Amino acid sequence: MSNKFVIAVYVDNKFGVLTRVTSMFTRRGFNIDALTVGETESPEYSRITICLSGDGYAKDQLINQLRKLYNVKKVEEIEERGSIKRELALIKVKNESEKRADILSAVEVYRAKVIDFTSSEMCIEITGDPSKINAFIEYMLPYGIIEMCRTGIVALERGSGTLLSKVDKTGVYKTKEN
Repeated sequence: MSNKFVIAVYVDNKFGVLTRVTSMFTRRGFNIDALTVGETESPEYSRITICLSGDGYAKDQLINQLRKLYNVKKVEEIEERGSIKRELALIKVKNESEKRADILSAVEVYRAKVIDFTSSEMCIEITGDPSKINAFIEYMLPYGIIEMCRTGIVALERGSGTLLSKVDKTGVYKTKEN
């Protein structure tokens, strides 16, 4: 049975680390659905969020292989419960006058926004849960999607602390420096 898993990985924010991590996916034959990377609240680390389809064995293998890499500091599965997941999509659609009102109505209902508008096309930005993005894309298909780009999932656990550190009783993040 194939499930979707979200894995968060803290790595050193250094040249070549992402290449080492993604090379491991290739060598081990993992099929990654989405991969997002960015600097964290601490500039010395980057956070990689990986969305993976597979069974529990594939997830466990990915986590175990990631933990073996030198520049990887922390690897955790982001559980469905107790987490916040978001994705961004930019969607360019045909802007035909007879369909414009319907498109703008959908933009409002889905809490998206038009970020570029010409006489022949409009670009829409939508942010939310991946299922919301998928539903919006499905709705837009008959109107003529010209081009589309999705960021992939970003996710955080709810509550205080981070994957790398936890908040102490005074509300201060515990890091290597303090």
